[in-house]
Amino acid sequence: MLASAAASSDALQRLSTEGAFAVLARARELEAQGRKLVHLEVGEPDFDTPEHIKRAGIAAIEANHTHYTPSAGIAELRDAVAVYAARFRGLEQISRDEVVVSPGLKVLIWNVMAALLNPGDEVIYADPAYQSYSNGAAYLQARAVPVRLSERKGFGIDLDDLAEKISDRTKLLILNFPHNPTGGILTREDLERIAELAVKHDVIVVSDEIYCRNVYDDAFLSIASIPGMRERSVILDGFSKAYAMTGWRLAYGVMPTSIARNVSLMNNNTFSCTATFVQHAGIAALQGPDEPIQAMVEEFRRRREAMVSGLNSLPGVTCVMPKGAFYAFPNVSQITEDDKKLAAFLLEEANVAAIGGSCFGEVGRGHMRFSYANSLENINIAIERMREALPRFA
Repeated sequence: MLASAAASSDALQRLSTEGAFAVLARARELEAQGRKLVHLEVGEPDFDTPEHIKRAGIAAIEANHTHYTPSAGIAELRDAVAVYAARFRGLEQISRDEVVVSPGLKVLIWNVMAALLNPGDEVIYADPAYQSYSNGAAYLQARAVPVRLSERKGFGIDLDDLAEKISDRTKLLILNFPHNPTGGILTREDLERIAELAVKHDVIVVSDEIYCRNVYDDAFLSIASIPGMRERSVILDGFSKAYAMTGWRLAYGVMPTSIARNVSLMNNNTFSCTATFVQHAGIAALQGPDEPIQAMVEEFRRRREAMVSGLNSLPGVTCVMPKGAFYAFPNVSQITEDDKKLAAFLLEEANVAAIGGSCFGEVGRGHMRFSYANSLENINIAIERMREALPRFA
């Protein structure tokens, strides 16, 4: 039996568990006991993968596209990404050598950070934020520097706080807009100010744009399209959210070729390559009909309105309207500052699975994250269950 001191590395001890999956694990335990839960904790579209994408994946298997590929991805998918990413983001021509493919976005976030960071480098990211950013920095012994998001600005970045935190030690600035967990977005003016700071301090911007198709009121705008930013931006995107392909595990990055080579080396040393038939399904997603994706976005829009309206009808809860992604991030501080305790109460007593906002950072304290990637019927059931249970919370 291993001694406890030898059972894990020091680096592993610097990691934390992603909150959504911790809640999901307990929710599954309760369901195994016969409980009927409403799942609002995990950011997974409840739609099926569009049929033309499934057909392409099956056809690729039948055509024996089941062997190793280059670590950066097959040429056909990288070319398709280059065309799509340039058109969608309004960029000049992208070359195949600027594209790197991976099995899901989380591993690509990790490999980009590993390819760029040295111990002691500073990484600026939003607070609250998806946990992979701070976890990656901690594992690599870089210094994670959180910057506040402003609820009164719809959870945009506090630009004054950013200007104060950025320094000559800052290596990376990580953006994730539309934002997880708040649903906030950045305006052109925000992006221009961020670009100005990035150029002044010679900072690389890693822009996690996985929710770029989930924008409800304005057109999506990538920081890479701001003058002077293409050569210092790493765009990260994937297929999970837009195309309901979470289980397929497929993502891509667009970045300067020098960074792409290093990230490909990290790919080679971590997962070798992405499943070949999945990459062929990705080509079909990018080149096929867009109507199924547009239909999903419209359904998310209806669910967003039902979720926010329902949350605002609960005593002690206030919720700003998210402008992107598929999360609502209500303020519950009138009820309690202990959002994790409230999340546990709602799971155990109301059969509603959600996440405490402090799982995403200190600024998230006193908030909750609800995913509206569930049916209108289930959203309404969850609201009524919470309305009945909240008076018992203590």
